[in-house]
Amino acid sequence: MTEFNIESSVGFLLTKAHQHLHARFRELLLPYGLTPQQFALLAFLWQEDGRSQRLISEKTDVDRTTLSGVLDRLQKMGLVMRLPDPDDRRAWQIFLTDAGRELEKKVAPLINNLRQQLFKEFAPGEYEQLCYLLAKLRKGDVEDEV
Repeated sequence: MTEFNIESSVGFLLTKAHQHLHARFRELLLPYGLTPQQFALLAFLWQEDGRSQRLISEKTDVDRTTLSGVLDRLQKMGLVMRLPDPDDRRAWQIFLTDAGRELEKKVAPLINNLRQQLFKEFAPGEYEQLCYLLAKLRKGDVEDEV
């Protein structure tokens, strides 16, 4: 029987890293009344405002029903607005409000500081390498050998 060490398992390490990062992230966003999921959606809009609800769903890997609820809450908070897509009457485009744009100025520096704290022990290039490998894993480019 091959010995399996859970503590050096990629799945275990990713789960524990996610739990740690998510807790720190949640703590940082709490004063702004945001969840990490809401922040991620806003961050996509900060990069490119007016994205379709479908595209946001694809980019965030959040199903459309869940995304609709997140958007409802952000709309009630006055951070986003939904407008009909001029090219498709069935679709919606999501836009930031002035308050949503202003929030970026407050939250983005805090997120950048948190990232610097969390990865301060990384050698030059390791952060970029980690991001590259995680993106590759997320896309499913890693062969399954089970």
